Amino acid sequence: MMTTAARALTSFERPTIEQCRAVAAVHPTFCEFDLIMDRAAFDALETEWNDLFAKSGKPANVFQTFNFCWHWANHYLRERNGQPSTLKLLLITARRDDRLIMVFPLVSERMRGITQVFWMGGSASQYGDALIENVPDKDAILRAAFDLLRSQSGADILRLRRVREDANVTPLMNELGATAAERLVAPYMDLTSAADFPAFEQRYSSKTRKNRRRLFRRLEEKGPMQFLRLHGGDEARQLAVEALGLKSEWLKSRGLLSNAIADRRMADLFADLAEGKTKPAGCIVSALKSNGEIAALEVSFACKARIAMHLIAFNLEYEKSGAGVLLLEQSLKDGYAEGLEACDMLAPGDGYKFDWCEKADPVVDWVMPLTLKGEIYARVYLGFLRARIKTAVKKLPKPLRRLMRDGAKIAAAAER
Repeated sequence: MMTTAARALTSFERPTIEQCRAVAAVHPTFCEFDLIMDRAAFDALETEWNDLFAKSGKPANVFQTFNFCWHWANHYLRERNGQPSTLKLLLITARRDDRLIMVFPLVSERMRGITQVFWMGGSASQYGDALIENVPDKDAILRAAFDLLRSQSGADILRLRRVREDANVTPLMNELGATAAERLVAPYMDLTSAADFPAFEQRYSSKTRKNRRRLFRRLEEKGPMQFLRLHGGDEARQLAVEALGLKSEWLKSRGLLSNAIADRRMADLFADLAEGKTKPAGCIVSALKSNGEIAALEVSFACKARIAMHLIAFNLEYEKSGAGVLLLEQSLKDGYAEGLEACDMLAPGDGYKFDWCEKADPVVDWVMPLTLKGEIYARVYLGFLRARIKTAVKKLPKPLRRLMRDGAKIAAAAER
């Protein structure tokens, strides 16, 4: 752990009041910044992190809870097959008057000669943000944390995915002139807009409501239906892994590949999160069974009256039966029963999500080069090649995409 103490913000470069851009020109009081790079130091933050989250965490910060990050670290930072993880902790904290007031949860990875920094939680999470008390000078504190990262981490590029418009770090990204590599929207349902589900569903057309009732009757005709809502336990553990399997099969049927889902660590992580045996992180597993067989599954994370619908998957044998639609409708009913205020379907803003959602929050993937090498990587690969490669692959015929997908899986397995 590297420590930088400061009389104002940092000892490596104390900014002027104008540079701080603090509200009402309030100059920051004493802050001590730590660059945490070892697991023991991370674990030691648990109580303080939880206190900070309870006081200042937002509902959308569900993936920045200590417990979620702890589980992620257990699977993604540990050795695999006798080899150390390529991921390294690079977490920045700020203290004022011996009290933790900021956590910037980051990790780094060096690949092909480039050291990249991104959110702790990586592709297993969704929204990314820093946790910070709502102090007048919070923007200046975040800027000082970034300056520490740039001067002492040795990183080439900062890549912050899924940053909401209302995130704490959004003003920092704008101030730095970071590049918006991708702009998305995250559709959500505002449950406070109606007293209960029957009132909420009146916003949908009568034709839509009739179609959903018809789907329910047709599936019911095939045999007994059962809805499950699991807040932890052995069955939740097993179903969370099965949900990833169903999603993988759906991707395969369309000639697509998700490296995140193909990575066995994702399934192991979801299993522990869903079971909730140690350090629960708000994971809820919902299921629809038909004749005792899984028809659809959902893995979500609840935080401060908001639920993030992380993964929705259905059995391909039930694709035409609307099993996913029926499970989502039941999840809304359960949300009202549990006193939730919002059901967030997350980015990207796919069309089917807007069949349910009337509102959406802007989300940005930010890129900020820290070195010349990082600048070249950002411009040549991220800014030019990557998007064109993705577009070209999507235009390929399904059989060819499947062939490429299988080849990529074999290559990934060989690397592991």
